[in-house]
Amino acid sequence: MTLSDKIERITRSIIEKSKPTREKYLARMHAAQTNGRTRSALSCGNLAHGMASCSAADKSILAKEDAPNLAIISSYNDMLSAHHPYKNYPEIIKSTAARFGVTAQFAGGVPAMCDGVTQGQSGMELSLFSRDLIAMATAVSLSHDMFDGTICLGVCDKIVPGLLIGALSFGHLPTIFLPAGPMLTGQSNDAKAKVRQAYAEGKIGRKELLASESASYHGEGTCTFYGTANSNQMLMEIMGLHLPGSSFIPPSTQLRDRLSSKAVEVLINNIQSDQAEPIPLYKIITEKTIVNGLVGLFATGGSTNHAIHIIAIARAAGIIVDWQDMADISATVPLLCRIYPNGSADINHFQAAGGMPFLMRELSEAGYLHQDVTTVMGEDLNHYFEEPELIDNNQAEIFRQKNPIDSPSKIIRWKPATQDSLDESVLCPTEKAFSPHGGLQLLTGNLGRSVIKTSSVANELLVIEAEAVVVDDQNDLVKLFKQGKLQKNFIAVIRFQGPKANGMPELHKLTPILGSLQDAGFSVALVTDGRMSGASGKVPAAIHLVPEALDGGLIGKILNGDKIRLDANKGTLELKVGEKELSERSLATKPDDADQTGMGRELFANFRRNVTSAEHGASSIG
Repeated sequence: MTLSDKIERITRSIIEKSKPTREKYLARMHAAQTNGRTRSALSCGNLAHGMASCSAADKSILAKEDAPNLAIISSYNDMLSAHHPYKNYPEIIKSTAARFGVTAQFAGGVPAMCDGVTQGQSGMELSLFSRDLIAMATAVSLSHDMFDGTICLGVCDKIVPGLLIGALSFGHLPTIFLPAGPMLTGQSNDAKAKVRQAYAEGKIGRKELLASESASYHGEGTCTFYGTANSNQMLMEIMGLHLPGSSFIPPSTQLRDRLSSKAVEVLINNIQSDQAEPIPLYKIITEKTIVNGLVGLFATGGSTNHAIHIIAIARAAGIIVDWQDMADISATVPLLCRIYPNGSADINHFQAAGGMPFLMRELSEAGYLHQDVTTVMGEDLNHYFEEPELIDNNQAEIFRQKNPIDSPSKIIRWKPATQDSLDESVLCPTEKAFSPHGGLQLLTGNLGRSVIKTSSVANELLVIEAEAVVVDDQNDLVKLFKQGKLQKNFIAVIRFQGPKANGMPELHKLTPILGSLQDAGFSVALVTDGRMSGASGKVPAAIHLVPEALDGGLIGKILNGDKIRLDANKGTLELKVGEKELSERSLATKPDDADQTGMGRELFANFRRNVTSAEHGASSIG
């Protein structure tokens, strides 16, 4: 398994430019490490407060200060399908810990909002900033300094990045993430998309649309398309923070519950192993791990939101990556998956075809993954080429004799990943890659820098030159569509959608109408300083444009009718207007009616004032 020269070169570059910030981060982590149990530094009054509500048995353990105490940080709520399964996790964690003579406390909950609920609504303007709020809430939860290890329960878009950013502030602690799994397959994603387009075209009503949506989103677990939520789960596994093969096991199954319990065992063994030093989070999240995460993102055609999130995660660990690094990795790594919106299959089909163990083995054997990384399982990736299974009672009896603390009816073991993909239309080996590159392209030109996801865009649509249709709100473009004014070739320019302007909401509401126009034979594309979606699809979309309009970006000088050329093959985005004319134009100002109050938006004014650009992670903290 020889590492690709290109991956090695990109990694060396990241290590070199990260040296000053990484060294500062590591110095902080080393200073935070303690020889004994963390709570031993607390006064008796501190400790008494921290264990006042515990059972007598747990108080006895905590008072002795010789056994670890685990922090549980959860995104549970019972409104959202992805987070609902976490309701019973604390009990599973605590009962597992008790079998080992260890305590676990629910240290804190973090907010978990759903972009699917807020899509196209004012609340979506809190979505990106909720990541930083989650990171802060995670830090507050751990700030009691009672804990020797961290268990993070999170799934969806901003939740996992926020939990990880917060946990990295306490990177001296051993940490593990527990997934909840995807909902079972419902209506196909292709069928759902067709119904959405029919509704946008006025061919069906709200009743039919709701019936379709309810057939797609019908039970507990993550949405089954390959958006940001499932991209998060892929990342946590390929970066070594999940148990091997655990990311896409459905909720409320015996295997799911047993994996959750096993994860607690793995964390406890890590903390109090007699064989080796505990593995803290900072040793897992390294430059090589970040590169592995990016390789996985592009090999699977993952969410464009991670062009922001991975940058913010890396920076929380003192690691500097940018869009050029991402584009270089994407150009190197082949596309091995076709999961909606990059294909018709959903995440359950991916899992059935071989899932993460097959994918990681293929990438590793082809030289795209760093093997010499630390994970929650130890010092290399070998465990991650295996998939978990439950074994029957006879096998369990033999296994239990070697592992007497395990429950007799729920024994889990790992077996090698399937040698061949069970469906090469969904998951293929590297020699049969769907594309020689991963599908994320950096676009540069006089408009600035942006990214485009090309893995689900037809080759003949990767270059478009057309007149601009400029709006400052996605709803204005919807109005033009309904008025029949968009029956032409055009590039939609949606400005004042960056993090400083309004928190960078997703503009996924535009997908059905632009897709409908594309299907009608028109050449259409999107240019915006906002985000599109974790499910960015078949319409060319230059997104995350920096500088944003509110930061003086040239997007603020585009007028209706200006020619724009988007060339994803060459990686260019150009406004075809002369420099002299542009110098004479004034920058547009943010619309007067763009009020940032209501739905709690007024509470996030400081976030908007302090946020960095999209290429720097759109972060308002640190």
